[in-house]
Amino acid sequence: MVQAVEPAAPDAAFPGGNTADGDGALAGLTGGFYNSAFGFLSLLSNADANFNTGVGAGALLSNTATSNTAVGAGALISNTTGVSNTGLGTFALWANTEGSDNNAVGDSALFNNATGIFNNAHGRSALNANVDGFENNAMGDLALFNNTSGDTNTAVGDDALFSVTTGNSNTALGDEAGSNLIDGEGNIYIGAGVSAGGTGEFEFIRIGNDTAFTFPYDTFIAGIFNRAVAAGTAQFVFVDDTGKLGTVTVDANGNKMATPQAMLNESLKQQKRIAELEGTVERLTAMVKEQAAQIQKVSAQLEVNKAPQTVANK
Repeated sequence: MVQAVEPAAPDAAFPGGNTADGDGALAGLTGGFYNSAFGFLSLLSNADANFNTGVGAGALLSNTATSNTAVGAGALISNTTGVSNTGLGTFALWANTEGSDNNAVGDSALFNNATGIFNNAHGRSALNANVDGFENNAMGDLALFNNTSGDTNTAVGDDALFSVTTGNSNTALGDEAGSNLIDGEGNIYIGAGVSAGGTGEFEFIRIGNDTAFTFPYDTFIAGIFNRAVAAGTAQFVFVDDTGKLGTVTVDANGNKMATPQAMLNESLKQQKRIAELEGTVERLTAMVKEQAAQIQKVSAQLEVNKAPQTVANK
């Protein structure tokens, strides 16, 4: 004979606006308010915590803190004192114990997070390895997958910043963007497949993957053409065959080479000197004109004085 399984307390309503359905759900409740537990051992240890919701076997099993939401088997199963966490997906925020203000959406998202705070993971195994890193944002399957303690990283796209472990303040936008970076810092990668030039780059900006196997990009950036710049600080901009921009040219050994910038600087100096000389010439010209006028006046006066004497002599 087949016997139907009858839950221990189906749709049980407890004082304080608490609701539980499932074997062991909210079994440890002592005085909390407005908690909801649905599933085997969900919110088992809740005690007197408030405003928690656990849906799924083991969801929020160890929780004693407030305002946590777990939907999925094993979601937030280890959380004890972390507050304001949201885990949606099987094993989401599985290892979280004290971390707060984390949001994990997806199977195993933020799986290993223990004490990290203010992290956002959306996608299967996004930020999977994070332990104590904070303020990271991963949007896409396996985004920031290997990050353990890196902070303030943002990855948007499947596998974006996949290999980063301890790097900080990196930003990647696009499928697999910056996926080979490990411990770099302050880098920006934009475009599908845009890779770092090395595993530990520092403050690089790479936009577009312009290789023989992708697209021959043309670049259009508004706000550059026909815009005025200060002549006194203007710089020549150079581009090498890797697409790198710069204002200084160097040889194979990294030694600076003479550039048109020096010519421009000298030209600007000469223009300044010419302007100064022109001003001097103008002043001298004015002085000469004034002296000529004075001389003309003196000459005219002499002529006037000379006329009566000439008549007397005659």
